[in-house]
Amino acid sequence: MGSLDWAVGLSVLSAVSYAAAAVVQERLAAAGHRGLSRWAVSLSLTAVGAGLHVLALGFGTVGVVQALGTLTLLFALPIAALRTHAPIEPAAWRDAGLTVAGLAGVMALSSTAGGSALLAGDLSRYLAIGTAGGVAILGLAATYTVSPLVRSLLLAGASGAAFAMASVFSKSLLASFSVLMMLFVAVFAVAGYLLGQLSYRGAGLAAPLAMVSVANPVLAAVIGVLVFGEGFRFGTLGVMLAIAAGVVAAVGVVGLSRRTAAEVSVPDDASAIQLEPHTV
Repeated sequence: MGSLDWAVGLSVLSAVSYAAAAVVQERLAAAGHRGLSRWAVSLSLTAVGAGLHVLALGFGTVGVVQALGTLTLLFALPIAALRTHAPIEPAAWRDAGLTVAGLAGVMALSSTAGGSALLAGDLSRYLAIGTAGGVAILGLAATYTVSPLVRSLLLAGASGAAFAMASVFSKSLLASFSVLMMLFVAVFAVAGYLLGQLSYRGAGLAAPLAMVSVANPVLAAVIGVLVFGEGFRFGTLGVMLAIAAGVVAAVGVVGLSRRTAAEVSVPDDASAIQLEPHTV
């Protein structure tokens, strides 16, 4: 097997693990974040997914590995359906398919070659500070919104950004061990997990998972191009096609968000948000 084959195989296994973790996280959020066994299962599945993801980064570029992570959304829907014994609506499959197909297009157009994966000390600090600031702004905005769906999407976007940076720093860490880089990986990975857990409260599974599935690879791909010298095939045409694929993915996210919004029930007591039993 070549390096790309290993990257694809490990990324798919990572997506399956992340998908199962997302389903458990959504149930944990519906239970008010209570339940030691749920926390243990969620953390374990996330840890396995993260480990496989880091291994995949050792064989492939950030853009390719991150794009394959969008398969998490596709795997999560049937896992959730099996757990709740609820059918998946055709609209859900359509929107999930658009999201995954769009990002798969981005992956297909991404170049498998890249430059150095090393991050200079000053550059790594600038990236860390800039991303931390963006994550903080999104988190703060989420605390002031009254819409459960908007709050969920803001937190999910922050989670995706944090996970993207954790992947970027992991790629650099694999190239050259650095205590500072290890610290950045740990901080952003933990922040991404906690923000992701909070994003499932009151909005179901589909919308926040779709947002994470877009925010994560998009930010990682941008950094991969600007910092690691990664790019797209076919020059300018490839860039235009990648943008078009990103628009297709965005249409899928909007569709999932609208569908989930119709399934969220908001009672008078905002602190007691409940989900419909068959929300997927």
